[in-house]
Amino acid sequence: MPDSISRMTPLLPERADDLQDLSLEVIQRSASLGTRQHPVTLHTLHELLRIINSYYSNLIEGHNTHPYDIVRAMQQEYDAEPAKRNLQLESVAHITVQREMEHRLREDPALNIAGEEFLCSLHREFFALLPEEFRVMKHPETGRESRVVPGALRAEQVVVGRHEPPGHDSLPAFMARFGEAYAPGVHHGAAKLVAAAAAHHRLMWIHPFLDGNGRVARLFTEAYLHRIPVHGFGLWSVSRGLARRNADYKAALTWADAPRRNDLDGRGSLSDEGLAKFCRFFLEVCLDQVDYMGSLLQLDGLIERVRAYVQLRGTAMIPSPPDGGALRSEAARMLQEVLVRGEAPRGEVIEASGLKERTGRNLLAQLLAEGLLVSDSPKGEVRIGFPIHAAGWFFPELYPVLSR
Repeated sequence: MPDSISRMTPLLPERADDLQDLSLEVIQRSASLGTRQHPVTLHTLHELLRIINSYYSNLIEGHNTHPYDIVRAMQQEYDAEPAKRNLQLESVAHITVQREMEHRLREDPALNIAGEEFLCSLHREFFALLPEEFRVMKHPETGRESRVVPGALRAEQVVVGRHEPPGHDSLPAFMARFGEAYAPGVHHGAAKLVAAAAAHHRLMWIHPFLDGNGRVARLFTEAYLHRIPVHGFGLWSVSRGLARRNADYKAALTWADAPRRNDLDGRGSLSDEGLAKFCRFFLEVCLDQVDYMGSLLQLDGLIERVRAYVQLRGTAMIPSPPDGGALRSEAARMLQEVLVRGEAPRGEVIEASGLKERTGRNLLAQLLAEGLLVSDSPKGEVRIGFPIHAAGWFFPELYPVLSR
């Protein structure tokens, strides 16, 4: 007999006033991030954060592919070792799906991101890009292998730790209820962010796919925060916060898996207290990441870290990128000029350096070759770049900096 969808209740914490207050704080502080830098600079940072998001989402799955190796893969430079190459392909798949997802959200405002069709599309697009080895799941106890079909709901029963998700024959009903209950348009104001947190857990609880549920849940949550919208989102990463507290994240998911304990623990089948604890944990992670990026996006502080990076490169105290050499100290003035203005003509950037024309042009060419400055055309205006060899110095602790 199919499971009753009442097994998934409560769908939201029953007493959520404090959670809505916390949600409002996240929304307000996130919105302020957009005032910290020029919009052109923030757009470049958004591109970097997709790479960082992929890195941390992989890390939650136990796959450690450094952002340096992810960027190499994006440039079609893959590791000779098959296992490392496969992890690079996994990272590129995540970035590709996230970018296409964001485009779809912009193009289709009426799309229900909580609906089965959208969630299955995330799974289908992600797994379609993975190596064949990633589409086979081996049962940890029996050793039996099952094939993961991209975009298809699982067709067998599974057990996840101590949690037994709904039977596969019940999945269409659970997914339909999920799509109704968590459609962003159903909720209002700060309650939307509480719903995003609750939906993150409940999607993991349903476990609709044979594999890839955590990945899809995190992409879905990305979509939800864009759809609310949480202004400034894209300049901070939920996955970074969850990965840095991975043990707490998994414990919080387990709290919300628990059945109702007594009459004081809500009126649903699952623990209301457990769901509220998960939502509070999730929102606190969001707030922590907003505050982290907020501190790093202060213009004066970013300029100072860029100057320090140039100085360290000049003394060879930190490694140069491949085919790169020491940086002249005047590079700091060039980078500062572009940071303040967002983008600037090449001649004015050279003038800001104080160098003679030929020397300034050579230094500008070096900054462009290293990706510290970027341009859309050979003679066009330049803007700041955040290449992976330098971004970890500009934004400390955003990801582990390689010592090589």
